[in-house]
Amino acid sequence: MLTSIAISNFAIVDSLDLELKNGMTAISGETGAGKSIMVDALSLCLGGRTDAGVVRHGEKKADISATFEISNYPDVQDWLEERDLENDHHCILRRVITKEGRSKAYINGRPCTLADLKEAGSFLVDIHGQHEHQSLLKRSAQRQQLDEYGQLTELARQVQSEYSAWKKLREELHAKQNRSTEMEARVQLLSYQAEELSQLDLKEGEIESLEQEQSFLSNIADAQYKAYHASAILRESDEGNVCSMLHQAIQQASSIEPPTKELENALEMMNQALIQAEEASSSLTHYQDTLEQDPERLQAIESRLEDIYDTARKHKVLPEGLLLLRDEVEAELDQLSGGEESLEALKLKEEQSYQQLTTSATLLTEKRMQAKEELAQRVEEQIHGLGMPYARFYIHCQPLEHISANGFEEIEYMIASNPGQPAQPLRKVASGGELSRISLGIQVVTANTSVIPTLVFDEVDVGISGGIAEVVGRMLRAVGGRGQVFCVTHLAQVAAQGHQHLRVSKSVANNATSSKVESLAEMNRTQEIARLLGGLELTEQTLAHAQEMLGNVQLQ
Repeated sequence: MLTSIAISNFAIVDSLDLELKNGMTAISGETGAGKSIMVDALSLCLGGRTDAGVVRHGEKKADISATFEISNYPDVQDWLEERDLENDHHCILRRVITKEGRSKAYINGRPCTLADLKEAGSFLVDIHGQHEHQSLLKRSAQRQQLDEYGQLTELARQVQSEYSAWKKLREELHAKQNRSTEMEARVQLLSYQAEELSQLDLKEGEIESLEQEQSFLSNIADAQYKAYHASAILRESDEGNVCSMLHQAIQQASSIEPPTKELENALEMMNQALIQAEEASSSLTHYQDTLEQDPERLQAIESRLEDIYDTARKHKVLPEGLLLLRDEVEAELDQLSGGEESLEALKLKEEQSYQQLTTSATLLTEKRMQAKEELAQRVEEQIHGLGMPYARFYIHCQPLEHISANGFEEIEYMIASNPGQPAQPLRKVASGGELSRISLGIQVVTANTSVIPTLVFDEVDVGISGGIAEVVGRMLRAVGGRGQVFCVTHLAQVAAQGHQHLRVSKSVANNATSSKVESLAEMNRTQEIARLLGGLELTEQTLAHAQEMLGNVQLQ
């Protein structure tokens, strides 16, 4: 439900911050005071169209935010969570409009697109009146409302799911059946490439391993020579080697008198060097002994590498890219060939899927036919009591040529306002007052099944008075008793039915007009009802009548 709305620099509103309650809230005020300003501002928060003219004169921008408590509305919570916009069971919609006409939208403090704002708003509020945000005029909303009324929501979702599954299978089947000659040629080419790459049987890391081994085998003779020469320098050469020279150095240093600490350190280092030189020479000799030329293995490696390089050149890839190419070829071939599933098996699967879909959709149609008759009759009864005694309300189920995600039919609300007139779609009803009353009748009937928490009726009582106005007020109160309703009204009979009452007034100061909204306590509310009954001059009679009206509501 809508818990608060904050408005600044919007039209003639300087600043407004309202805490709102559940139930029915009546909104009234003098002509020209701006009774619909709160509705207009809320409409912008729900993604409605705007222009620079809504910004209060002399200000840079208008700022509107609406806060909703959504703990009991999982669909809204899921929608926010999917977009990473959740905020502890609250949804805050905000719209900022600059004096240049630019607009920014926010959901829970995070920037969003206007489309997202509209979609979020469609879960939260339905505005009925001469405004653009009227979901009831959309056939999709009418279908959803009928399904909710008939408790068919889960069945409708099942049909949508089965339709998606069948459509996917149908597309796969058509793709197989319509494979062109070019595709067949592509399959043959890929098959040849796959066979060639399969025969090559290249392993992960094989190229690097072969190249390293080839380099090693090709350089064995050079390695043997260098190992021998290094060993000779260390110890084996008769003409002088490192070890013999170290022996001589040790002998000379050992004969120095007197021995000192520094000399001892030098001797110790030379002895260590001699040991390491002898060990290095032994290691080199052992390494040289392990080296053995293998011309046959070298030839085999070079032949394998040549096959790999030739295959890579043929397919115009680097040798390292052959494994990836093989995977891509096999994947594309599998896709074009339909994997392991044959055409006959896929066709059978598609037929079974369609049979399941038609079974569910047929059941949905049957239940819709039952629900539409009951819903239409109950709505018609309601609008008869709203000053439209000759109106006829129909729910038209237009059969489709082909099944859709929504079943075998399209749903549309139809109305014939007067005798002799043909029924026409509800969206073509010209009178805003008629549309509001029809919407109210529908909402009264469907209030228990509606998933939208907040309903707004703007000037729902246009063109009615007396007993019908009281009926409208009672209807609004009944709907408010099961949710949250706001009603902009100029009739005392309607305003008196509200669980709470907001009054809009305007004042002029410093050549600037300002509008304000205040919640009325009991005494002030009596005076406002009396004003609606008798004009600006309040008399004892009008005040008494107002008190009586409010008292009667409390007794209902």
